[in-house]
Amino acid sequence: MTRLYLYDDERARTFEPFALTRPVCELRAGTDLIRERWEHVTRSRAYGFIGATHLRDFEELDAAQAVTDSTVPPGSLIANSRFIVSLGSRLDDAATAFECDGIVCALRVRKSMDITSLLDGKIALESLGADSASAAPIAGRWLGEVWDLMRDLQTQLNEDIPLLGSELSGAAIENATIIGRNPVYCETGAQIEPFVVLDATDGPILIRRGATIASFSRIFGPCYIGAGSQVLGDSVRGCSIGDVCRVRGEISSTVMLGHSNKSHAGFVGNSYLGRWVNLGAGTTTSNLKNTYGNVAMWTPTGMRDTAMQFLGSLIGDHVKLGIGSMLTTGCVIGAGANVFGAQVTPKHIPPFAWGSGEPWERNDLDKFHEVARRMMERRHIPLGDKARAQLAEAFRKSGEEDA
Repeated sequence: MTRLYLYDDERARTFEPFALTRPVCELRAGTDLIRERWEHVTRSRAYGFIGATHLRDFEELDAAQAVTDSTVPPGSLIANSRFIVSLGSRLDDAATAFECDGIVCALRVRKSMDITSLLDGKIALESLGADSASAAPIAGRWLGEVWDLMRDLQTQLNEDIPLLGSELSGAAIENATIIGRNPVYCETGAQIEPFVVLDATDGPILIRRGATIASFSRIFGPCYIGAGSQVLGDSVRGCSIGDVCRVRGEISSTVMLGHSNKSHAGFVGNSYLGRWVNLGAGTTTSNLKNTYGNVAMWTPTGMRDTAMQFLGSLIGDHVKLGIGSMLTTGCVIGAGANVFGAQVTPKHIPPFAWGSGEPWERNDLDKFHEVARRMMERRHIPLGDKARAQLAEAFRKSGEEDA
């Protein structure tokens, strides 16, 4: 079995507000996490990720953990986390490297390799002996910027859902009204109540096991509803909803990584929600400027033109938003922030911020840990010692950067 490593290169480590608390391979792209996509293609479990040192204690569900070995053994595969490999790809066993768009995205190690050369993320895989000219082609797309996860969402879902859905055990859809000619997949164990509309006019739909679609919900394809998630009414259009989420109200062209709540009315569009996020009642995102121009977004190197007309918010892990929160177009909210009483947010809210506006107070670490523990226990998931230590390290690192 191939030993699979996921590698966060230097650019991946700038993908805020998520890179502070997770490796890029643990972000959802289309239906699956990037790490799960590579596992699907290689038919092997990821051995670990090679990423930033502040993530050395990262621990989450069945996620890959930071590699602590000093060497990568021969025969291993190192894959760039910024490459979203197609779920339909199969690796050529004879190839030593794989490329897309003329760039090497994965390398098969031919002899034992010192892992320290990869720790700072500055090494490109082709510099390790892989020649893009002789590498085997592989289907997929690159993440050049973090907002590409929303830019390419509809295309990715249209590609992923038929490939994934056709491999699952299906259940008969009895209660829902189905519109459109694209395929609709309902995995065994999903529950669809009466008076649900599954509109597959513009793309396919996949509903995973344990998910519940409540009466008077309308799902517009392409759309993915993850295992154990609940859609509690209104409209879900062109979204990827991860596992164990709660969704009510209008949500469009948005990714929910998993274990997050949008349990009330309010519009969320063209946005990305990390894990363990809670949106207070009435939280609304703006995803279009009054001028209909391109949306600018905060990055660690300054404001950037995204060249996107529709772009909502990037919301980091463990963010909590109070009732009535109004998020400005292209808003970035750092991990661990607790925002309340704000009418319209600024373009950027720093990690672990506390309050209703600038100047932001800083969240208390012990109180933050306690809130995280309480929310996770509601999903029957403990906050382990390693995860607690990693969040504390993220807290420390963000404080250094703000100083």
